[in-house]
Amino acid sequence: MKQKRNELNDKKAKAYLGGGEIRIKRQHEKKKLTARERVYYLLDEGSFEEIGILVTHRTKEFGLEDEIYYGDGVITGYGTINGRLVYLFAQDFTVFGGSLSETHAEKICKVMDLALKVGAPMIGLNDSGGARIQEGVRSLGGYADIFYRNVQASGVIPQISAIMGPCAGGAVYSPAMTDFTMMVEDTSFMFVTGPNVVKTVTNEAVTSEALGGASTHATKSGVAHITSANDIACLEDIKQLLRYLPQNNTETTKKVAFELAEEVREELASILPDNPNKPYDMHQVIKGIIDVESFYEIHKDYAENIIVGFARLGGRSIGIIANQPMFLAGVLDVESSKKAARFTRFCDAFNIPLLVLVDVPGFLPGTDQEWNGIISNGAKLLYALSEATVPRITVITRKAYGGAYDVMNSKHIGADLNYAWPSAEIAVMGAKGAAEIIFKKEIKTAENPEEKWKEKEAAYAAAFANPYRAAKRGFIDEVILPENTRRKLIKAYAMLEGKKVIKPKRKHGNIPL
Repeated sequence: MKQKRNELNDKKAKAYLGGGEIRIKRQHEKKKLTARERVYYLLDEGSFEEIGILVTHRTKEFGLEDEIYYGDGVITGYGTINGRLVYLFAQDFTVFGGSLSETHAEKICKVMDLALKVGAPMIGLNDSGGARIQEGVRSLGGYADIFYRNVQASGVIPQISAIMGPCAGGAVYSPAMTDFTMMVEDTSFMFVTGPNVVKTVTNEAVTSEALGGASTHATKSGVAHITSANDIACLEDIKQLLRYLPQNNTETTKKVAFELAEEVREELASILPDNPNKPYDMHQVIKGIIDVESFYEIHKDYAENIIVGFARLGGRSIGIIANQPMFLAGVLDVESSKKAARFTRFCDAFNIPLLVLVDVPGFLPGTDQEWNGIISNGAKLLYALSEATVPRITVITRKAYGGAYDVMNSKHIGADLNYAWPSAEIAVMGAKGAAEIIFKKEIKTAENPEEKWKEKEAAYAAAFANPYRAAKRGFIDEVILPENTRRKLIKAYAMLEGKKVIKPKRKHGNIPL
């Protein structure tokens, strides 16, 4: 059986070396591909060079001495994606359930070390039942070796994890420390303890899908940044994501060809509703600013009151953070603050300029938010943006109230340029609440308190519900018409291209984790 299986693997390897992608494309509807099919579909045809194909495990106990397979359950090597060098590993679930052994881990560590030395993205295609039990602490040590390298590579080279099957126990912490985690719907799972353990310890009955499926991690935990319908879609997502990223932290993402034209987008002038309390879709604003069909959203289904993602603007790769009035009026809360902070730090680490679109009425009030640490979590976003040294530009489309005005890339925390639309309202709070506090006595003693309240509300709105006071103080660089936003931003990012920041000497800051 062992000999036949090895012969079959060898035949497959030889077959795929010649135009394997054509065959794989025919299996588009198939939910799961083999590890080798995944590798050959992901990489440019003929570019894959395998490392460690003859490696076998060293265990001589518990019956494993008779079960030896070349590669030991993981394919490792390097190749190109759209001509760019990448390193990768793909766990093979058909060999010992893709379980991680000492040599399995050594193979992964070897390509991670090479990726770090050369300065190229590292991609992990995870499909494993966890540590190989027969090897005991050696397999656990193998995981720790990988974790250590994840940390050393963090902020130096992009790290992408695709969960394309099970990923349980300690294995989950490697994807969690990479920059992006992708999951395949219905076939991938991530959890520290599985349903059986949960049932035993807490008496809670839960399915693998509900506990750690793609939908759960995309909407509830935020562990999954992107979910895909099947393996093919997941691999295509990796290719798409890489288009916005540089090779490493010393480079910038390559520009695509672009010629500056008039760049006026009239559709932006009609997006905001007349009623300032009525929601609108910030995606429409983003679409009106960026290059056509270039937005690639991250964490789409998690903390939907804020939008983060990559786009092209004048051919440049940029990161976008935007409040979303369609959900919770675009307020900042625990989840949205963490989501935006993490994205900010990634963009800053890899020299990707940031665009912040602001329509925020403040932080979400309530005991749930306070007890779950809105103070420390909101501070994460404040810290991340204050720390960022990449070009940073803000556009305030409508509301910018209270502390959220400060946090959302204000001039006061180091933004390079801050623009506002004429509809912008920059104030401590909304006019209605402000009038109630400031004119409390007058309203209370008035013959008609309701009428007096409305009068004072209108007076406060006339004074503060506009961007001009902030512009007079230099906190807003220019009040611009919405249709001119794209043209202004293209020129501004071109001007900021040579930005350099000399930071104080220190080991590292202490972000409020």
